[in-house]
Formats: sequence, C-alpha cells, structure tokens
Amino acid sequence: MAKIKAAVIGLGSMGYGIASSILRAGHETYGFDINEDAVARFRAEGGAAGDLGVVAGDLDAVVVVVLNAAQTEAVLFGESGVVANLKSGAVVLACATVPPAFARNMADRCAEQGVHYLDAPISGGSAKAASGQLSIMASGTADAFAAAAPVLDATAETVFELGDAAGAGSAMKAVNQLLAGVHIATMAEALTFGMTQGVTPEKFVEVISKCAGTSWMLENRAPHIVAGDYTPHSSVNIWPKDLGIVLDIAKSAQFSAPITAAALQQFVAAAGMGHGWEDDAAVAKVYARNAGLTLPGEQG
Repeated sequence: MAKIKAAVIGLGSMGYGIASSILRAGHETYGFDINEDAVARFRAEGGAAGDLGVVAGDLDAVVVVVLNAAQTEAVLFGESGVVANLKSGAVVLACATVPPAFARNMADRCAEQGVHYLDAPISGGSAKAASGQLSIMASGTADAFAAAAPVLDATAETVFELGDAAGAGSAMKAVNQLLAGVHIATMAEALTFGMTQGVTPEKFVEVISKCAGTSWMLENRAPHIVAGDYTPHSSVNIWPKDLGIVLDIAKSAQFSAPITAAALQQFVAAAGMGHGWEDDAAVAKVYARNAGLTLPGEQG
C-alpha cells in the first residue's frame, strides 16, 4: 500500500498508540496535542516535526482522538480548525464517542470542503491501540473508506463496515459503551459484595474470570483493584460523558435505560469523591466507602 502523510490530533492513551501504529507501518506521521511532553516524546520516537497549520495541506489523513464532540468540532472547524486547510480528497477519521447526529453533521460540513469523513469510534483499550489491534466501528462513504484504508490497516485488527453514511459507527459505539460502562460498575459491585462475604479481590478474579459471570471488562479492570493501582488507562471521567451520551440517545428514542442510569450515578459519585482522573476501576471505591470496606493498597 502506498505511503501517506497522516496526523493524529490527541496523543492520550489511545491516540498515542494509534500514532505509533501508523508510524510503525511506515507512514510519515505527525502527532499533535496540548500536552507538549507527549508531542516531544512522539517526535523523539520518529514522528514528523511541523506546525499543523503549515503541514495540513500536505496531509492525506487526519485522525482525531480527543475526548468528546465539542473537542472534535473545535479541532475540525474551530478558530484554527484543520478542515479548512486540508486538500480535497483528504480524510478525517473521527474516533471520539459522539452522538450519531453530531457525526452526520461533521460529515456534511467536511463534504462541503471536499474532505471525506469516516465516523470511526474505537474500542480495545490503550494496549491494543499501541499494538495496532483496535476494533473500529466505522461508517462513511466508499471514498472515505478508501482514503482511510492505510490508517485502518495500520491501527485495527477488525474494521466493522457499518454503513455508507456517518452516524452508524457512533450508534454502534453507544451500544458498546452502554455495556462497557455497566460491566465496569457491575464488576465493582460484585467484587466489593464478595468482600462482605469474605471473598478477597484476588480470589474473586481467580474464580469469576473462569465462570459464566465474567466479562472482558471484569478480566481487564478487576486486576487493577487487586493491585491497588489506579493509573488511568481509561479514566472515571470518561463514563459520565459516554453514558450520558447513551442516555441522551435513549431519551430521543423514548427508550428507558435504567441500568445504564444506575451505572452512570456510580461514576458521577466516584468523580465527586475526587477519583475522576483515576482508572475507571476506581468506581469500586464508591462501593467500598459506602460499605466500610478497605480495598487493596488502601489504609484501613
């Protein structure tokens, strides 16, 4: 496949891995972030140097891996928005969890500038981002998929082609986030419930991970609680946003989602306790506090 020039905007835990995967595939890759340390680190590892406003016209693909819809819109169409400087035929891959209607709006606005837009939410976590093995729930025109192909090949193990218009990818991501957020909160509830019955977190992971009650999130996050390590691979603060999007969509569809709403409140409580920037497994601290339990690594 021909080599391209790509930029990744947002070098957080997911974006940095995506940028590294594109670079490893042999493409000229720029990384941009408000965190100058992340930018410097990426350049030290072989990332291209240059100002986004200067290099934008040469880019074939821009991957936007920011927090939410507002940041996505600012990157694309804000005061220094990149879309106005992109060449005709370039493609934007938008990876944040956003409402489907927002994705459709961004696609329309990009099309007015002759730029393709791929609605491309991601799943798999920071480790799979770094290894180029993400799952990408993508929708967009055939031309958008074709333009994005080098990036998709470099970053994804599985690309789900969900339709020929933006919005379908974001709809599927909302379904995934409903389950993922509920699974993390439920894992925390079950782990701490077990503690009230003399089941240690270590034994919980050993046994339940091999039983029908397990989930990918349980197997991935519960070990963080066992280790008492809340270094954020995905932070608590992600979930009030993402489950909020799910509930907004549900409201517009006149669909009741009470389990999602209950999980959302636990993440809001965790953030209110000061754990917003900790790993999302820290939602267990809400249960532990309410039940008078001491989690691993904490003082009794």
